[in-house]
Amino acid sequence: MKKIILTLLAISCLQISSAQEGKNYQLVKNPNGIVLGYSPASGVTILTIDGLKFKDLNKNGKLDKYEDWRLPAQERAKDLAHQMTIAQISGLMLYSSHQMIPAADSGFGSSTYNGLVFSQGKAKADDLSDAQKKFLKEDNLRHILITRVQSPEVAAAWNNNMQAFVEGTGLGIPGNTSTDPRHTATINSEFNAGAGGTISMWPDGLGMAATFNPAIVQEFGHIAAQEYRALGISTALSPQIDLGTEPRWYRIAMTFGESPLLSADMARAYIDGFQTSFGKDEIKDGWGYKSVNAMVKHWPGGGAEEGGRDGHWAYGKFAVYPGKNLEQHIYPFTEGAFKLAGKTKQAAAVMPYYTIAYGQDPSGNNMANGYSKYMITDLLRKKYNYDGVVCTDWLITANEGATPDIFAGKPWGAEALSINERHYKVIMAGVDQFGGNNEVKPILAAYQIGIKEYGEQFMRARFETSAVRLLKNIFRVGLFENPYLDPQESKKIVGNTEFMKAGYQAQLKSVVLLKNKSSILPIAKNKTVFIPKIYYPASKDWWGNLSAPRFDYPVDINLIKKYYNLTEDPAKADFSIVFVSSPYSANGGYDLNDRKSGGNGYVPITLQYNTYTASKTRTQSIAAGDPVIDPSINNRSYLSKSITAYNTMDLRTILDTRAMMKDKPVIVVINASKPMIFSEFEKQAEGIVLHFGVSGQAVLDIISGAAEPSGLLPVQMPADMLTVEKQYEDIPFDMNCHTDTEGNVYNFGYGLNWKGKIKDQRTTKYQAK
Repeated sequence: MKKIILTLLAISCLQISSAQEGKNYQLVKNPNGIVLGYSPASGVTILTIDGLKFKDLNKNGKLDKYEDWRLPAQERAKDLAHQMTIAQISGLMLYSSHQMIPAADSGFGSSTYNGLVFSQGKAKADDLSDAQKKFLKEDNLRHILITRVQSPEVAAAWNNNMQAFVEGTGLGIPGNTSTDPRHTATINSEFNAGAGGTISMWPDGLGMAATFNPAIVQEFGHIAAQEYRALGISTALSPQIDLGTEPRWYRIAMTFGESPLLSADMARAYIDGFQTSFGKDEIKDGWGYKSVNAMVKHWPGGGAEEGGRDGHWAYGKFAVYPGKNLEQHIYPFTEGAFKLAGKTKQAAAVMPYYTIAYGQDPSGNNMANGYSKYMITDLLRKKYNYDGVVCTDWLITANEGATPDIFAGKPWGAEALSINERHYKVIMAGVDQFGGNNEVKPILAAYQIGIKEYGEQFMRARFETSAVRLLKNIFRVGLFENPYLDPQESKKIVGNTEFMKAGYQAQLKSVVLLKNKSSILPIAKNKTVFIPKIYYPASKDWWGNLSAPRFDYPVDINLIKKYYNLTEDPAKADFSIVFVSSPYSANGGYDLNDRKSGGNGYVPITLQYNTYTASKTRTQSIAAGDPVIDPSINNRSYLSKSITAYNTMDLRTILDTRAMMKDKPVIVVINASKPMIFSEFEKQAEGIVLHFGVSGQAVLDIISGAAEPSGLLPVQMPADMLTVEKQYEDIPFDMNCHTDTEGNVYNFGYGLNWKGKIKDQRTTKYQAK
């Protein structure tokens, strides 16, 4: 029998000193280079076996299989899952609500420290909040979603505090921290709420797609993974590979566009970049210390919402398939995320979308994808042989709001079930984890429901199956060996000059030049430019908070002055640049006032600035019904109703500027979040530059000629709203596109460089089919 020696750190010649101020962990190096990190305060000690070092995480004085870093992740995960109590497994099945570091004083991301909000107490920014201590210890939660961080150093120090805290609890399972996308150059939605601290800035979604270059996306993944790991993040809640076939859907901005082929190639490149470690960083099969688990979303594709409404709200709970085209929405998963070129082979995790894929379950059941046994077990698990983690989108088991427009729980199709019953339904559908749930009690209750129906042996095996999947994603990235970070090293890695330059080059490559009449662009530096101010009306954010209206410059004026002379008098200008955003419907397709006045509440979503009346839409919606809050509504049609874009004044600004500039050039720069109608103003502009949320500097480098445009449209730009109403939500490339004064059609894959219309390998490979 091998002799086991409990080693004191003081006598280990292989110990790495960690005595620097602020460090609460020790590092021990093995002869083969494997480094173990642990906190002495946690009670964990080091075992020495045949000259090799191992962490005794469960403190039993012997080496368990799960503690043996020489064994495969699958074997280690099975051993650990078998040792866990149902309460511990249930905690592993939780994924926390959004956590800010430090926590906000109130509202989104808020918590307290020793009972006081952060600004009123003596807590440090990297301390664990009261809520975090509770869900980590009492609920056994080990998957934490973080948003804003004060700085890379604070994020790293918080990670160390969190890991030391959980290391001393139970079986010593490390925390697996995740984030929504946090590298985007513009901060404007929940989906990049993680932006904060210094980090490299890249295009996101449609911007990446506009490069038509998967190599750029893979480079992003490789760089972002290094920054994530330096922040303590080991899971990315991305990429979003829903097909952008419904042009009115606001989340189309985060997709890779409407092409199944391009989306699959971008998904593959993104995940390979995030998940693959190389050289000394690799542990096995491409996984390692620089790997980040990718949670690809949203199965089976969330881009076919009826009328463009979104599933975060009850008014958008249905995805529809009038073109019978679910198969193409699945394509980016099966041919991209599940067929990687790299050694990790497939995405580590999958997130189903909130929506009910209406009419797609052969049994006739219409439940949200996370509740659907057909979608998760029959299709994803059995037909497509996916055995990774499946995690629900956030709050699908919570109760919905009092009206369809309230941001609350999203139990679509399971509204009549209790919260405990919803958890049971999700588990039996084949899902492993609950997004946005900090409390273990409903999962424990679901376990008891299952015992009554199937017996304890069956339910124990079912829970262990999920535990093994979840634990593998923690083992494969090396967290059981060393979850600790050097905050100063994190500071050097995150947002370093090399990473920043790479992100900026990608931003440049994502900008699309749509119109260049008489080759007006580029315009040399030091000319005199007029920049009109823009009116921003009052609007609600993601959680319903209202912002005040304002009238302001849409771009940093100091940045403009680095390129051109600025004047407030159009008569003195050589040309004008008008910065606007694509048309936006503030209500998302539902207006409570319409409901209160006797209507059904459903209104159009517009892609034009001027008032739009839906005269050719469906008289009867494909899907309808809400048994809890709107049981009397069996038709969600908005026929004959009108809507005006909330930023309709953007159009007025373009037209007024044209009038003021007379015969001098007007360049329109559009920050687009989705397709839009160009016929309202295109004739009035000599140049049109389109981007999907990049920095103003990237746009000005294109306009001034410092860089040449190479971006291509990742979506069609419709000729009018009639073609938008006639297209099918689930079909790509089915709209008539705008044709400009130069004879160019704003179709998928269109873009200009200084020589004219771009025709290259990208346009040949990805042409609309």
